[in-house]
Amino acid sequence: MIERFYAKDLLSFSEVSLEFDKNLIIFTGPSGAGKSILLNALLSLFGLKDAQASSAEASIDAYLGLEEIGIEEDEPNIFKLSKQKSTRYLINNQQISKKSLSKFSANFVQYLGVKNLDEFSNENLLNLLDFIIIKDESKYEDELENFKIKFTLLKEKEDEYQKLLQKSQNLIDLKSLAEFEISQIKSISPKEDEYEELMLQKKELSKKEKLEELLNEASKIFEFEHKVTEALNLLETQSEIFDEAMNDIRVKFEDANQRLGELEGLDIEQLLSRLEDLASLKRKYGGIKEALEHLQKRELELSSYENIDFELAKSEKELNELKKEVHSIAQKISLKRQNALLTLNERSNYYLKLLYLSDLNFSIKESPLHHLGLDEVMLSLKDTPLEKISSGELNRVRLAILATKSEYTNSNGKVLILDEIDANLSGKESMSIAKVLSQLAKQYQIFAISHQPQLSSKAQMHFLVTKNGDKSSVKLLNKDERIDELSRMISGEKITKEAKDFAISLLG
Repeated sequence: MIERFYAKDLLSFSEVSLEFDKNLIIFTGPSGAGKSILLNALLSLFGLKDAQASSAEASIDAYLGLEEIGIEEDEPNIFKLSKQKSTRYLINNQQISKKSLSKFSANFVQYLGVKNLDEFSNENLLNLLDFIIIKDESKYEDELENFKIKFTLLKEKEDEYQKLLQKSQNLIDLKSLAEFEISQIKSISPKEDEYEELMLQKKELSKKEKLEELLNEASKIFEFEHKVTEALNLLETQSEIFDEAMNDIRVKFEDANQRLGELEGLDIEQLLSRLEDLASLKRKYGGIKEALEHLQKRELELSSYENIDFELAKSEKELNELKKEVHSIAQKISLKRQNALLTLNERSNYYLKLLYLSDLNFSIKESPLHHLGLDEVMLSLKDTPLEKISSGELNRVRLAILATKSEYTNSNGKVLILDEIDANLSGKESMSIAKVLSQLAKQYQIFAISHQPQLSSKAQMHFLVTKNGDKSSVKLLNKDERIDELSRMISGEKITKEAKDFAISLLG
């Protein structure tokens, strides 16, 4: 139940602060005063309408199961929005996206807008039939859960089979590609560090001739080594440093000559060709290591392609067996739903009679298998398709379905917001809606805009919305003020004695 609602800078309202009780809450007032603005602001707190206030807040006195969306439950739970450059939504001071908010709010706030026809969706009507069955047969809930699990598994098996089938159809191309890549890599037969080693050899070969020439010229230094030593001795200078340096040079030259000897046998054309082969693998696979890993992967894939026909046959067999099982469960569910149609027709038509409408006929036709079974619910009003009935009739049909649903579900503490439910109706029809809403209000907290005194008179809380210039205001009416407002709704701005007497009689 929504206990309190606050909004600031809400279009024509500077500030609004309202407290609510349970049951039926009605907003009335002249056209253009701001009734729809208030309800839309309330809906915006639950992500069901765009925010128009700079800030808004509502407190809800109910356990909502907020843990499932990662938000801590509180007493009461506080829903807020603030609109600056963008709109931020919060529950108990924890931010939430509008999409997540609207999806979660659907668990406890139901909005029946002019364009909202969720009550007539196949899913909603099948759920209603299931609620009717569960009330008399609690184990039926386990059957529905079993079907849900098996249907999900069936979808997974179908995906698996389609992938195998696609793989099988592309097998020739896949196999050819795998064999080509395996052959290409194996023909080169690369080693992991080979490319770097060959690049080093290439670098050394590129400077081989120059190095040989320089080494030959530089080696003449050793012919004068003994003369340098003799000169140092005559100068009575120690020659150890010179000797050590010459020994180091000698070792370096010997190592270089040995390396040049090793390079002597190398075929530069063969080396360059090998480097080009390895470079092609690097370009294609990103590296020699990656090429070797790809080779291993392709060899495994090629092995699996050999078993594809066996896997496909096995998958098809499992899929067909599971289809039969799921269809069998769905057919049992369908049979129980067919039996529940009698109750659904009976209870919905009970409310339709209260609402002065012809009988509503529900029927089930078989449909392709879907996540709720094999059924599609069809309905018509006295053989007239729903899309051809008037908006007033459509509203009352929706109300009859909602009232029927309330008999089989626990809606205590939930909120129902109605958009002009009694628009374009006669006084008799409006009173019929008032009676049904009064019954629904035992389970729901109901917010509605009313244009008729009959429905307004049945409210537990009656708010009047007025507008003075460009500023709107709203107030809770006491009994005398309600009589005046009902009288205005009956006779217009000039209130007659007859209108006032009728208003008093409506309030009882």
